[in-house]
Amino acid sequence: MARAKFSTSPEALNAILREAIPLFSQSGFSGVSMRHVAKAVGISVATLYHHFPNKQNLYLRCIEEAFAVKAEGLSEVLSQPGTLEEQLQLFIQRFTNLMSEDSHFRRLLQRELLDGDETRLRVLARDVFQTQFKGIIDLVNRLAPQCDSHLMAISVVGLVLFHLESTPIRQFLPGGRAEHNDPEIIATHVTQLLMKGVFKCGD
Repeated sequence: MARAKFSTSPEALNAILREAIPLFSQSGFSGVSMRHVAKAVGISVATLYHHFPNKQNLYLRCIEEAFAVKAEGLSEVLSQPGTLEEQLQLFIQRFTNLMSEDSHFRRLLQRELLDGDETRLRVLARDVFQTQFKGIIDLVNRLAPQCDSHLMAISVVGLVLFHLESTPIRQFLPGGRAEHNDPEIIATHVTQLLMKGVFKCGD
């Protein structure tokens, strides 16, 4: 991601991002000002602008930072040895666990998709999510070469995310049980669903 040349003191940047991520998660891009962030961190607005030239730069850095640990973990999983089925299962387990543990990141992603700002979405797709998404495409393409690998990759991610996002209402729907909120149960279900049904497309 293109970044302006500003001081990269780890302590200062971590303090800013630590406060800014939940603010953007709760109120979205338009609901947070640089003044809000500066107040939360306990610094002046001028100091904040010293580190980030504008709000969009700060916002994109927040999403990148929130995704960084997940990206590292997912890349590690996608490079693990094993059968294609084992790799898929391991990826879904790791992805489900990582996403279930970070509601801030999930809300940031949801808000971005709802806002639909093309400039920010292009940057996120290119500079934040592209490497891992390519890894998923490669995996599903080897698992089901007869299927559209892009749509299949989206389906893998979407199945996990929707299970997590539907948690508040699921308990009130017929058949809903508390264990359905367990990331391990969700991961196992999604893996079985994909392996037994979806990856049979075109057969």
